[in-house]
Amino acid sequence: MSGVVTEPDGIPRCPWGMESAQMADYRAYHDTEWGLPVHGDDALFERMSLEAFQSGLSWITILRRRPGFRAAFAGFRIAEVARFTDADTERLLADPGIIRNRAKIAATINNARIAAELAAGELDELIWSYAPDRAGRPVPRTVRDLQPVTPESTALAKDLKKRGFRFVGPTTAYAMMQACGLVNDHLADCHVRRAVEAAAAG
Repeated sequence: MSGVVTEPDGIPRCPWGMESAQMADYRAYHDTEWGLPVHGDDALFERMSLEAFQSGLSWITILRRRPGFRAAFAGFRIAEVARFTDADTERLLADPGIIRNRAKIAATINNARIAAELAAGELDELIWSYAPDRAGRPVPRTVRDLQPVTPESTALAKDLKKRGFRFVGPTTAYAMMQACGLVNDHLADCHVRRAVEAAAAG
């Protein structure tokens, strides 16, 4: 049994968000970003940060505020965020364009400082070193086949925490792995799945 949703445009997609009032926003993200391989220290730092801010909230809340997050956090350029001061923290706490959570803001700045201590490309290499072997993963057919935590995400979270990163638990780590293409969790009959596999192979 296929778990995809076929919309009026005749295209089968993963079902998350597709039957909600935010369908257009989710569709664009699903079709053009989610699951495609993401590389680069700054790009991965952004995804890590956004997933941390999403904790306890719906993803659409973060997705719609992403331009605000990018403006507030200097485009998630690690070197710049690492230099944020207490004044920046207060600025962020007053910014309605983001989620004004002191602990998450502090974690993002802390994580930038930890990432800034790594060599260029090291954060990318570290995160991608936990990508599981695609050949050994069963292809999900319904959302019930997907798990919120895996051994790889647990190991990645443990490694990141050991290095001093915050708000990177196993569930957050796995959400990042899904979003950044370390795994392909588009359902078997989703029209994006092949594109993600091709991008990963390339």
